[in-house]
Amino acid sequence: MGLIVTLIIIGIVLFLAELLLIPGIGIAGVLALVSLVGANFIAFFYHPRPTGVIVLIITILICFVCVGYALRAKTWKRLSLNHEIESKAIPLPLDLGIHIGMRGKTLGRLIPAGKARLGGHDVEVYAFQGVIDPGMEVEVVQIEDLRIFVAPALAEQV
Repeated sequence: MGLIVTLIIIGIVLFLAELLLIPGIGIAGVLALVSLVGANFIAFFYHPRPTGVIVLIITILICFVCVGYALRAKTWKRLSLNHEIESKAIPLPLDLGIHIGMRGKTLGRLIPAGKARLGGHDVEVYAFQGVIDPGMEVEVVQIEDLRIFVAPALAEQV
């Protein structure tokens, strides 16, 4: 009988770990199921039928109580993150004075995204086509939402 109780306790602990700590159907959930089914199998196979039924009913009740406890709002409030986000949104390229035709230099390789210095600001930019090497002069060719697309700058036209 001690083995049955041990398997049920292990199964419940693994079940709660799966439910609260490791969401999804993972190793803990499978092991919990194997442990609980094993405990009930042993109860039915090695003990009289009434003992097996009692163990099955107790196992089901314990599982329902654990699920009820885990689904209460207080349980999730204790597990949830309560910090406020104090960061600010990235300013729009237009707020920084970046416009089509503006020139700057890449700070790193653009494959297709990387950093460039445009108008004194280090911003994330995207290569319009291909790869652009670091230190190359680039020109803003398109601004779409928060994305700045650049292309290698052509020689100055007179």
